[in-house]
Amino acid sequence: MILSICYYLSILLFSLSGASMYWSFSFFFFSKTSFIEFEILSFMSSSLIFLILLDWMSLMFMGVVFFISSMVLIYSVNYMSGDKMINKFIYMIFLFVASMALMILSPNMISILLGWDGLGLVSYCLVIYYQNVKSYNSGMLTILSNRLGDIAILLSISWMVNYGSFNFYYLQYSDYNFTIILILVILAAMTKSAQIPFSAWLPAAMAAPTPVSSLVHSSTLVTAGVYLLIRFHNLLEYNLYLFIISVLTLFMSGLGANYEVDLKKIIALSTLSQLGMMMLILSLGQYEIAFFHLVSHAMFKSLLFLCAGYYIHNNMNWQDIRSVGSLSMNSPIITFYFFVSSFSLCGFPFLTGFYSKDLIIEFFFMSQMNTFMFIMLFISTLLTLIYSTRLIYYLFMNYSSISSMSFLSEDSEMYYPMFFLFVFSIIVGSLFSWLYFPTFFILLSPLWKTVILISLSLSFLLFFTLNTTDKIKSIITTPSIYFMSLMWNLPTISTSYFIKSLGLGSIYLKLLDQGWFEYMGSQGIYSSASSYSYFIDKSNLLNLKSFLLMFFYFLIILFILMYLNSLILKHSVEVTKMVLNF
Repeated sequence: MILSICYYLSILLFSLSGASMYWSFSFFFFSKTSFIEFEILSFMSSSLIFLILLDWMSLMFMGVVFFISSMVLIYSVNYMSGDKMINKFIYMIFLFVASMALMILSPNMISILLGWDGLGLVSYCLVIYYQNVKSYNSGMLTILSNRLGDIAILLSISWMVNYGSFNFYYLQYSDYNFTIILILVILAAMTKSAQIPFSAWLPAAMAAPTPVSSLVHSSTLVTAGVYLLIRFHNLLEYNLYLFIISVLTLFMSGLGANYEVDLKKIIALSTLSQLGMMMLILSLGQYEIAFFHLVSHAMFKSLLFLCAGYYIHNNMNWQDIRSVGSLSMNSPIITFYFFVSSFSLCGFPFLTGFYSKDLIIEFFFMSQMNTFMFIMLFISTLLTLIYSTRLIYYLFMNYSSISSMSFLSEDSEMYYPMFFLFVFSIIVGSLFSWLYFPTFFILLSPLWKTVILISLSLSFLLFFTLNTTDKIKSIITTPSIYFMSLMWNLPTISTSYFIKSLGLGSIYLKLLDQGWFEYMGSQGIYSSASSYSYFIDKSNLLNLKSFLLMFFYFLIILFILMYLNSLILKHSVEVTKMVLNF
């Protein structure tokens, strides 16, 4: 039953993906933008309206999300086949896709918050899916980091009340100063896209199943912050602070990936590196190129995660790259897919990543550059090449005795989704360049070409030196290198130093929420209302004694009224006589 539901949802999402991409091209070609209003509730002169924005960017991104979701659902049928709760897993994936679609199609900040919060909640449920201590800790770090972004969105909504509208389209064509709203939106985007200092949750979230990592942590959840800033690009324009943060994130993640040994965490850090690249070009005001890299990165990174999940699944859930090797001998097709996605990540010519990543770097080269930031960006780009080469070396060229115990076999149910993603990882970049962006040519000077070639040669020499020389291996265990490899101690800072604040929260909960506020508030009101309602309930008990008592009270009241009436009549007669005598 669950398999039929899974296939039905995947076919539905695949069909919606094709239709969405076709409409995206149509909207772009005819320069159309449509708003669809649904009146949910109307009372007196007020109405509650749900607004949907359809333009080429939202339709294209939604088509990409639906396409990758359909591939992940088919992939999950075999990957999660031994799981007893696979139905819960499939439903959570579908809820996640629905939340992402709500965020993509909403021009209203309140409905964006619904999708934004839905992404955070469902991603937390997916991270703790395996229900162990590691998953719980990773889930808490994930949801608390993302919760800061939710607070920023709530504050931006409350501040937008000053301007009379919750639609960000209204903000783009207004003359007011929206600096506070822009700061809050950037903060929310930084938490969702794991920019410094909120980067620790993304590698920790790899505790989730690999299909979740392929969908959630490569193409949807982490890119939600980038997409939100793309929607606010008119307010963003050129932003120096976001540029510095993005370059630092790019450098830190690339450096950490070169010392990581967990397969999924290496790919997660490469995702963080590419998110820094998207934020970098966004800070320079080129939101179209950022969207281009967002779409192309979603294709090859989801393929990279699915290939890694295949190796993990067939190696008895072993993820340490030092203990596996020679994987290409038993799975040549999956290995070929892994090579193509890694080359696309590095920007190999005429693959998808080449068209968007090189465009970002070349645009930065043509602008007025700060020398230090240029060196940081250049080194970070080389680090991407080094950790990709390192990963390929350990997985396919390194021999390990443990790897001989693994039995890899090609699986058709895992093969077909990866085949479709493989095709899109090759053609999406060129299709985007032909259909959505004008053709142009950037010619770098011979000096730059010489510097790039020398740097590539030195980076490969450094890589093989670090991985073959025992003396160098002993050097890289120094505290400074240890500090660099652990993401500049961000996991420690994000967890250890905030435990005391959580302890203060428990004290506040015990003394106030469950103490005086409870006694003087809801519980006190409830106990008082209960005691008063006892008398009301007692008066509602209709029996013979009650009727006799009521009749007795009625007679007493009647006699009192008659007596008072007689007194009033007697008094009035006396007053009348006195008036007549007078």
